[in-house]
Amino acid sequence: MKRNRHEKLLELITQYEINTQDELIERLREHGFDVTQATVSRDIRELKILKMTTGKGSYRYVLPKQPETTVKFSSALIDSIISVEHACNNIVLKTYPGMAQAVAVGIDRMDLHQILGSVAGDDTIIIIVRDAEAATEIANRIHDLLKTV
Repeated sequence: MKRNRHEKLLELITQYEINTQDELIERLREHGFDVTQATVSRDIRELKILKMTTGKGSYRYVLPKQPETTVKFSSALIDSIISVEHACNNIVLKTYPGMAQAVAVGIDRMDLHQILGSVAGDDTIIIIVRDAEAATEIANRIHDLLKTV
């Protein structure tokens, strides 16, 4: 339950401009998570979620920037990936339903210069990279992550 709540929390923060814990609680409840303020506060601390200014005088929750170039996927995210395929300069990841966006956040946090962009649906992610060599390299890295879990 906690793993699923954390994944949904990360997904919500990525998708929406969430300003308060109350708003985050409301969105989690809309998705079937019966949470308290204490639980959300603890989750924010555990996930190292930050608050930053929006430039409009308010604040919003954001994910911390990962300085390293290797991904620090949680085992929950790795377990969500069903398959990895690549062709030309594209990589396609299949995930369990509802997990693609959370996994895409992890991919984005890799902050690799070879990745031009990614698009996530409900259970599929397409990653566009600079060339076929980069696609092979990144797909292999993701395969290696799947083997270590």
